[in-house]
Amino acid sequence: MTDWKETGLRYAAAGTSCMCASCCTNPIEVTKVRIQLEGELIQQSAVTAYRQRYYKGLLRGLVTVARDEGIRGLYKGLIPSLIREAIYSTLRFGSYEPIKKLYGAKDPTRTPLSIKLAAGATAGALGSWFANPMDIVRIRLQGDGQPLPGQQPRYRGFLHAFTDIAKAEGLRGLYRGTVPTVQRAMILTAAQVPTYDHTKHSILNHGWMTEGAKLHFVSSMGAGFTTAFATSPVDVIKTRIMNQKIKGIPKDQILYRGSLDCLLKTLRSEGLYGLYKGFFSNWLRLGPHTCISLLIFEQLRRRAGIQPL
Repeated sequence: MTDWKETGLRYAAAGTSCMCASCCTNPIEVTKVRIQLEGELIQQSAVTAYRQRYYKGLLRGLVTVARDEGIRGLYKGLIPSLIREAIYSTLRFGSYEPIKKLYGAKDPTRTPLSIKLAAGATAGALGSWFANPMDIVRIRLQGDGQPLPGQQPRYRGFLHAFTDIAKAEGLRGLYRGTVPTVQRAMILTAAQVPTYDHTKHSILNHGWMTEGAKLHFVSSMGAGFTTAFATSPVDVIKTRIMNQKIKGIPKDQILYRGSLDCLLKTLRSEGLYGLYKGFFSNWLRLGPHTCISLLIFEQLRRRAGIQPL
């Protein structure tokens, strides 16, 4: 197989696998966004905030969204989510190996972890920058709950959200939150793909398992937990900055001026608990998402005649 053909098939497998995973985990993503936005900057103790939650954890939160908005509510933001994965994950998964080789990796079974982490961070930053507008639209749609009687939804759908943000906030609006988005993607991809890569090859090198679906499952579940723990604080910051209302708001009344401002305000108002809101939802999304995407990615590679990751 020629190099260009293998590269094209690898990128296609990367995007397809992550789009499939996103379809499966969208309800969890909606619930996670709602939990992260609930009680935003309300000054109260972590215990009080926990007791007064409307979305009481992942499972009860899923039920609450479904009860208030129907099954359709659980799939809010699916279209921009799929477009985002087609851009973001195609680039971060597909570019990981070429960047790893660029940084000096020669033997995939013996590559130092530092090179894998650097390659993952670089690939994540690249993908997230290009996909930022779809992330904005996705979070705005997923963050909108059931409107009160007499109120209209913030956006009627994907196209309305995209055009409204572009008209009201311009290109800057579509790239709002780029810094925390890139930061999250660098941490996420550096934690996810290299952890999977390193865990898998460590198991293979010790002879504990052989190449196959069982090994891919074990490696991806470990990568999912590591990723969720590493990314939760920056994920909360990214969600809040992207969701904040800008249209018609005076500059001096805009909630967050940037990532650091959001971090400090969240810590002052909600403490460390605020940065880990939705952690279990994040983990229970990233675990299956990582597992599904990497399992499909490996299977598509095998069918295309490409060596395993």
